[in-house]
Amino acid sequence: MKNPPSDPTLARDFVRFAVEAGVLRFGEFKTKAGRLSPYFFNSALFDDGAKLMRLAEFYSRRLESSSVEFDMLFGPAYKGITLAAATAMAFGQRGRAVPFAYNRKEAKDHGEGGIVVGAPLRGRVVIVDDVITDGASKRESVELIRGERAEPVAVLIALDRQERGGAADNLSACSAVDEFVRDYGIPVIAVATLADLLDYLNSDADPSLAEHADAVDRYRRRYGV
Repeated sequence: MKNPPSDPTLARDFVRFAVEAGVLRFGEFKTKAGRLSPYFFNSALFDDGAKLMRLAEFYSRRLESSSVEFDMLFGPAYKGITLAAATAMAFGQRGRAVPFAYNRKEAKDHGEGGIVVGAPLRGRVVIVDDVITDGASKRESVELIRGERAEPVAVLIALDRQERGGAADNLSACSAVDEFVRDYGIPVIAVATLADLLDYLNSDADPSLAEHADAVDRYRRRYGV
């Protein structure tokens, strides 16, 4: 199973938006793996209605351009809840009523009960989240969706870091995204990738960011797939 080809124009516009929104920053940042990264993508900073509407538009346009056929969206708790809801609204603004659902961290034992909230999980389901770090929440989502006799057909994320895991002297052969695709046979659709970010930095779109291109390129050559 291969991931759908990227949409270069959409990716470039998204990187520009992320930079302008302060979500994508450059400098020196320690990652969860303890690496010093020259860039940092913090999706939690899509923190007002205007930013969220634009983000959802990028998600919906990227999903459309992927040609993946789907019936509904699913948002893993917690970040995925807002992202799935907002993306469904973006489709609704263009006249397509896309059902969505999300999960609770703990089952509710009163009212309607259960773990899944929203539309019943039916048909072809796209999982919506911000990134794939270790893939744990997406793996749990796949099992949950299959347990409801629905079919997970893709994972939609904002940024694919295209970065291998493991220690510096014992790097994994592939990234968390590649491992997920390998293990589940489900494509991952990213609005933008690290390669798209580098293309943006090396272009004349924002000359003030050109100084960061070498550091990002070195990081990719050391840790990238």
